[in-house]
Amino acid sequence: MKTADLLIAANTVWVVVAAILVMFMQAGFAFLEAGLTRMKNAAHIAGKNVLIFGICSLVYWAVGFGLAFGNGNAVLGTSGFFPSSDELLGIAAAPFSFFGSIPAGAGYLFEVVFAGVSLAIVWGAMAERAKLWVYFAFGAVFTVIYSVISHWIWHAGGWLYGLGMQDFAGSTVVHYQGALAALAGALLLGPRIGKFGTDGRANPIPGHNMPFAVLGTIILWFGWFGFNPGSTLGVVTGDRIGYFGYVALTTNLAAAAGALGGIVTAWVVLKKPDISMMLNGVIAALVAITAASGFVAPWAAVVIGFVAAAIAVVGVLFVERIRIDDPIGAVAVHGFAGVWGTLATGIFAVPALAENLATGTGGLVYTGSFHQLGVQALGLLAVGTFTFSASFAALWAMKAAFGIRAEPEVETAGLDVSEHGMWGYPEFYIPVPGGYGTEAHGHLGVVHASQREPALQVSPIPEPSG
Repeated sequence: MKTADLLIAANTVWVVVAAILVMFMQAGFAFLEAGLTRMKNAAHIAGKNVLIFGICSLVYWAVGFGLAFGNGNAVLGTSGFFPSSDELLGIAAAPFSFFGSIPAGAGYLFEVVFAGVSLAIVWGAMAERAKLWVYFAFGAVFTVIYSVISHWIWHAGGWLYGLGMQDFAGSTVVHYQGALAALAGALLLGPRIGKFGTDGRANPIPGHNMPFAVLGTIILWFGWFGFNPGSTLGVVTGDRIGYFGYVALTTNLAAAAGALGGIVTAWVVLKKPDISMMLNGVIAALVAITAASGFVAPWAAVVIGFVAAAIAVVGVLFVERIRIDDPIGAVAVHGFAGVWGTLATGIFAVPALAENLATGTGGLVYTGSFHQLGVQALGLLAVGTFTFSASFAALWAMKAAFGIRAEPEVETAGLDVSEHGMWGYPEFYIPVPGGYGTEAHGHLGVVHASQREPALQVSPIPEPSG
């Protein structure tokens, strides 16, 4: 076996392992989102991560991979749709010439898990009130939207790639896009019943399981070691062997700074070291360093992570203040932090690292030039315009045609039993032989939920017309 063949084999092993780590992030989102929402929707919120990844995987194989990485023009790929086994086994061959150091099939596996993460973000701001069918329909639509932007920024022939936009692993492509679609959905759905009072003030709707949210965050942090380092797509990057190890280092430093930034900012702003804000800080820091991880020095990774956490804490409060109901904080954590991370790359990119990656130039701090920062800003503007407009239009059409919000009685009862026929925690709602609240647990002194006083009936609020 030739040395070149051994290198391709090593690259392929690394990329597939990294893809598996990123796929495991779906478990992180399931725990995080279920923990931060109400008990009556827990199974629905967690289970949709399986559903949407299935939808995304099929749509991305059929058309998304071709749009994103198929040979084409500066706007989109025009080949590689419904790829065959021969096409997916090819290396540096049409229609996926972009993948020169791994088989195209390994490229598909790595890229589809990124698309799945972006799609998972979308539903955070739409949680607890969207109809189930919307996951199917908009999941397919968003996968296509996502793929077009992937081509712009990550394909060597894409127009933003040609300008030198630096987005190493997807602060813009993955997180900013997911947040833009999430914002469109939250605006069209309107707030959950009871979220805002008649005086316009927000009513707290705490999540039902903070340990779930903590576990989800730890899983996401773990998975990010596939997300960012895996984006090297090989064990040799430029003239550096094992460059992915450096990317892992900057990723971890940012996340660590984000944990501190989140809890400190919450302590200052809210007067309490809020745990959920600490978790938001970690995720926001990881979101921000995703663009910069291959471009910046360790000290800059710390700065980027800490600032991202502060932005997320303040951003969550700001979004709520303008009466947008975002149960998971997707707009602030993935949107605002994604914008910061993309711009921060244009500020802190080390010239030598940009040269090694053959993407863009050094940042403002090192060169004194606003050129790279300007390219980053242009990319954000272009992606923001396209993705938000396309997402809003698609969801608006679905809302006008069939309705995208669950009926008030369904939302009040909970999506678990209304959409799926069973609660995520059935023993809290119905008698289960030997279950919680029965004679088997009589020593606990608890009474079954069915024997308690009926829940307070909440008057439904009309769905917004916008």
